[in-house]
Amino acid sequence: AHEDPFFLCREERDTMADADLKKKRTFRKFTYRGVDLDNLLDMSAEQFTELVCCRQRRRFNRGLKRKHNSLLVRLRKAKKDTQPNEKPEVIKTHLRDMIIVPEMIGSNVGVYNGKTFNQVEIKPEMVGHYLGEFSMTYKPVRHGRPGIGATHSSRFIPLK
Repeated sequence: AHEDPFFLCREERDTMADADLKKKRTFRKFTYRGVDLDNLLDMSAEQFTELVCCRQRRRFNRGLKRKHNSLLVRLRKAKKDTQPNEKPEVIKTHLRDMIIVPEMIGSNVGVYNGKTFNQVEIKPEMVGHYLGEFSMTYKPVRHGRPGIGATHSSRFIPLK
């Protein structure tokens, strides 16, 4: 009669734990602006253009340049050449201004940050964003670690 787990017998506690696990394991289905992933992959370029933000829409309406199209072709080829249940090889690019489209999902891209190529695995949540957003160009400042000569008091520390 009690709902407190302390008073329940072992079987009742186990069934409650199983029910809690089932509740936790339900994954949220990915949607982009109300369109689920399967429909997003089947969409034409014009239909996808209508879904994205105004800056990306303007970019698609003005047309993708040759470099951006060749990146898409290379990503398609890398995806096609992979075995089932394996990740495609990394395609390196300097095109930080490439907008992530649904057909790029699952690809591995090496995005140049000015010094190195940062490997980015493209996930459904990244659709509509730029590649450059996932490859930082700077190293964040680490405060609280003063070096030699950073303060006046550090001049008096003997350098052994």
